[in-house]
Amino acid sequence: MTEEARNSELRTGPALSVVGPGEGETIVLGTTRMRVLEDGSHTGHRLAITESVLAPHTQGPPQHRHGLHDEGFYVLSGTVRFTVGREEHDATTGTLVMVPPGTPHTFANLTDEPAVLLSTFTPDLYVPYFRDLQAVLADGQGLTPQAHADAMSRYSTEPATDLD
Repeated sequence: MTEEARNSELRTGPALSVVGPGEGETIVLGTTRMRVLEDGSHTGHRLAITESVLAPHTQGPPQHRHGLHDEGFYVLSGTVRFTVGREEHDATTGTLVMVPPGTPHTFANLTDEPAVLLSTFTPDLYVPYFRDLQAVLADGQGLTPQAHADAMSRYSTEPATDLD
């Protein structure tokens, strides 16, 4: 495909997307409230973006590895503890954390204040994972390590169980 044809194909994609304050799909996962700003449907599935509010003392998912996508976290407010393997990093407002495929990671808000994260997923394939977890909660089940592992397995992600 020529560069001109590729550029033409990109220009004929979905129309401009604007998500205003308070708009977007909301996903509630326990003490985390996520707002889907872009689920990939306007980016040719190259990128998804979410905003998450982590309540004080919120534990994140079990440490895990993504097989096919990068995950970025930009701390909009508060402090978020990122655990990567056995290393811990406290990311404060204005910090960007990029997690490439294969890197074990998790995060938590260990403070007494809410924390807000802007997250990116390239490509977009991880937003359905959060929808799946919300469905587990809606069915009255808890987000057990097994529930996380089952959902992760559908999105080329696995728990990082070799770190114990």
